[in-house]
Amino acid sequence: MTMDATSQRFLMCRPTYFAVDYAINPWMDPTAPVDADLAVRQWEQLRQIYRDLGHTVEEITPVPGLPDMVFAANGGTVIDGKAMAVQFRDPQRADEAPAYRAWFEAAGFEMYDPKHVNEGEGDILLVGDYLLAGTGFRTAHASHAQLQEVFGYPVITMQLVDPRFYHLDTALTVLDERTVAYLPEAFSPGSRAVLRRLFPDAVHATMADAEVLGLNAVSDGRHVVLPAQATTLAAALRDRGYETIGVDLSELRKAGGGPKCCTLRLRQGKASK
Repeated sequence: MTMDATSQRFLMCRPTYFAVDYAINPWMDPTAPVDADLAVRQWEQLRQIYRDLGHTVEEITPVPGLPDMVFAANGGTVIDGKAMAVQFRDPQRADEAPAYRAWFEAAGFEMYDPKHVNEGEGDILLVGDYLLAGTGFRTAHASHAQLQEVFGYPVITMQLVDPRFYHLDTALTVLDERTVAYLPEAFSPGSRAVLRRLFPDAVHATMADAEVLGLNAVSDGRHVVLPAQATTLAAALRDRGYETIGVDLSELRKAGGGPKCCTLRLRQGKASK
């Protein structure tokens, strides 16, 4: 089976000020050592992978005192040239929101401000003609209605139940316009039923792969960039015809992030076409 790759435009933020100074998810331990230089080198490897695949990578300037700003996926949701800014649940990340908003505005996107807690592409994933919207730990369920009004795509709520998988992009990855991979145990029974109905041919990840953030992956429809440690998931994806590229982001995982967390897709014009 031949997969078609689609050229992407990404926004990333160098982890210049990366640290684990606080704990706002189960992955974070401020007492554990963090190698900031290694985090930068691992991030640079991810950026180079994207460039080697022919994707465009734009960068936002990191801000001192915002160690989680590297996780660009949480900076907004950008579809069809419209950008929805974010409102973080935790005060430690609040100042990231205006920094990302200013970047989107300067880049010429049509701006919308959130009315409720909304953590961007961490919880909002476009699959074909649907928006899957996570809730349960970060993004408020009340924000889903605004997303539908702004972007004009049907929004399907996904209830997350495991605090280790606190954002939707830690429990589910979009492989192409028709296919996803996900960890069933990360979702409520009702959400699992919806996923089975929408994606009967989905790839089911193992808990072992999810525990190394294997589902925090980025796909262009053919190539899937995922944590190198997620070997079982990588094999399952290759069996489906995808080409997998492993990357070691072990330092950034200490803050609960992987490839997708570091990567915000900038969709200009009609999405996914």
